[in-house]
Amino acid sequence: MTDTPGGTRRGGAVAVGAGILLSRLFGLVRQRAIGHFLGVGDAADALSAALRIPNVLQNLLGEGVLSASFVPVYARLRAEGREEDATRLARTVGGILAVVSALVVLAGMAAAPALVAVIAGGFPPEKRAFTVTLVRLLFPGMAALVMAAWALGTLNAHRHFFVGYAAPVAWNLAIIGALVVGASQADPDGAARLVAIGAVIGSVLQFAVQLPWLVRVMPGVARGARRTADLRLVLGNFAPVVLGRGVVQFSAWLDQLIASFVTAGAASVLFYAQNIALLPVSVFGMAVSVSELTEMSSHAGADREAKVRERLQAALPTIAFMVVPSAAALLILGDVLAGAVLQSGAFQRADTVWVWAVLAGSSVGLLAGTLGRLYNSAWYALHDTRTPVKMALLRIVVAAALGATLALNGPRWLGLEARWGVAGLTLSAGCAAWIEYTLLRRSLNRRIGETGLARGYLPRLWTGALVAAALAWGVKAVIATWNPVALAAVVFPVFGVAYLGIAHAMRIPEAQVVLARLGRRFGMGTPR
Repeated sequence: MTDTPGGTRRGGAVAVGAGILLSRLFGLVRQRAIGHFLGVGDAADALSAALRIPNVLQNLLGEGVLSASFVPVYARLRAEGREEDATRLARTVGGILAVVSALVVLAGMAAAPALVAVIAGGFPPEKRAFTVTLVRLLFPGMAALVMAAWALGTLNAHRHFFVGYAAPVAWNLAIIGALVVGASQADPDGAARLVAIGAVIGSVLQFAVQLPWLVRVMPGVARGARRTADLRLVLGNFAPVVLGRGVVQFSAWLDQLIASFVTAGAASVLFYAQNIALLPVSVFGMAVSVSELTEMSSHAGADREAKVRERLQAALPTIAFMVVPSAAALLILGDVLAGAVLQSGAFQRADTVWVWAVLAGSSVGLLAGTLGRLYNSAWYALHDTRTPVKMALLRIVVAAALGATLALNGPRWLGLEARWGVAGLTLSAGCAAWIEYTLLRRSLNRRIGETGLARGYLPRLWTGALVAAALAWGVKAVIATWNPVALAAVVFPVFGVAYLGIAHAMRIPEAQVVLARLGRRFGMGTPR
């Protein structure tokens, strides 16, 4: 695999994307199972809040922080041929994380009532008490997830991308299995407890499935100094990265808190919608940004900034080409997507429409949030963790202030039911994401030179995506009475084919590349 923007970038991004896609698809099945047994109600609200608490802490200690503080240093050591130093660093970081996460688990279980009060202060006492029970069931799994994130970061630096990002399939399967074996629609509280138990089992499995690959890339080394300059660099970057990457988690935490004051069911609807909206961000944005972080971090010397700029420029249109139609689909076809994923059992059509409203809000900032991940990766590759923190802190302030205003007051101002206010949370987050992305881009441009999408590129993408979505919406109107899964199976292929065709007709290079690959795969000539 050649070290070029078109070589390692595509290979790494495809591997990351394939792993994430697989895990996210199983995640959607998991969400369907949860929706089937819990629907939208008190038990689902409690579960959504309970899952948020350990997940926020796991993400702060795990994948996001490690990818920014540990992976760049580890990848540089390997690029310099210092394999033993790299292995010692990885083992030391793993040991520190194991100790810290164990202490956090114990503290979290003890402080569960206070944590629930902070994240779900709007819940009535009985619902809040049940949330505390679920949090205490879930917390032990956090330590295993942190170690799974450490394994993933190490494997990423060795360019073994697929296994780490596919490992959450085990987590999803454990939850699905627990629900299928023991859950009942008549007992949503019992189903929520089963989800928590399955999540802990799945956390252990998610770490375990990566161990065979981890052993292969970390051979035994002689004892040596553990407190090195490289370790100090990792630990020195840790706190600012926690602040930067933690903003996304803290913002989600605040959204959950605000939703708890909106109305019953709002917290779970927000949770369902955010899991669906994460699919394009994860598959397209994370796939490219994760692989690019490893490649950018491998460059050293006087030309490092030029190499980072080169790789960044090559990756931006790839992300935009995939994310723009995803945003259009959430906005115009969100009910079809939510219905296919969630509408079953206790989850009814009215709940699907409610989730669609929240997805429409998410569509506003989908592109900015995804491109922002790539710009963050560029800053981290340059070993600057403080600049992104400043932008991230502004983002959280804007999102929280605007979100609380729109969620709690917007429906009253517009004469709507209070439940529609939850869409204001995702709309506000999207506006804040555009502010953060703009600031990240401008500050990076001042350091490494002009970056960004070519003039006119986004208008062409949006034109193709909106026309394709309108065509798909027309098909939906004709077959609207079909089963939700069958409806999606027709509507989304129409949307995808139309978008690719329109983009190709407008001579968008990424569309031509995709169609050429499809032509080679199926033995057809390259479209002209």
